[in-house]
Amino acid sequence: MNNFVHPQAKLGQNVKIGHFSVIEAGAVIGDNVTIGNNVTVHAGTVIGSNVFVSDNCVLGRWPRPAKTSTVKVDQDLPPLVIGDGTTIGACSVLYRGSTFGTEVMIGDQASVREKCVIENNVVIGRGVSVENQVKIGAYTKIQTNAYITAYTTLEERVFIAPGVTTTNDNFMGRTKERFKFLRGPHVKRGARVGGGSILLPGVTVAEESFIAAGAVVHRDTEPAKLYVGVPAKVLRDVPEREKLENQD
Repeated sequence: MNNFVHPQAKLGQNVKIGHFSVIEAGAVIGDNVTIGNNVTVHAGTVIGSNVFVSDNCVLGRWPRPAKTSTVKVDQDLPPLVIGDGTTIGACSVLYRGSTFGTEVMIGDQASVREKCVIENNVVIGRGVSVENQVKIGAYTKIQTNAYITAYTTLEERVFIAPGVTTTNDNFMGRTKERFKFLRGPHVKRGARVGGGSILLPGVTVAEESFIAAGAVVHRDTEPAKLYVGVPAKVLRDVPEREKLENQD
């Protein structure tokens, strides 16, 4: 054998494990799971049934901040939980303390930090970075190289285009005062954020708002309005035919 499965790990039926992979103590893996080459499943990680894990992934990693970091590691973090039918792309890193629903798609080289809640049928694209304590609602799609900062909420059926940046710190780390105000954006149901847009700390993007590519959102938006520019301003209403309620 050229992989290691700890005797205290629990494997379901028809589990396939590639070369040079490690399954640590207490890991629980459901039925019909495929684990690629050189994958590490850390202690206690729970993987549902019919999950596909590509090569070189790290699942259930403990946070390890820099010595100068203000982030403190919670020693009581629960295990990583991955729901049934999820697909995890190559070289992805998913931290301990996060929970993934069913049928989630995670692209290659994505990273999801601790204490995140990702609901069913979410798509997290290639190279996306999701920081700690983020909530992502069902059927939300986040495309390639987007950055989702800590303490962000994306409600259900939100669309985040490639290269979107979210921010949470108006003080950029120089004062202790910043901790009282640290807050990521809240993007509400059905909102769409175009490529390369920037959402500033604490803004609320209202239901069905449409943020055009390259816009900088510095204030809360109104529902079902199209915003463009730097800073973002209302251009027009979102057409009725484009709203979620009018989709088949």
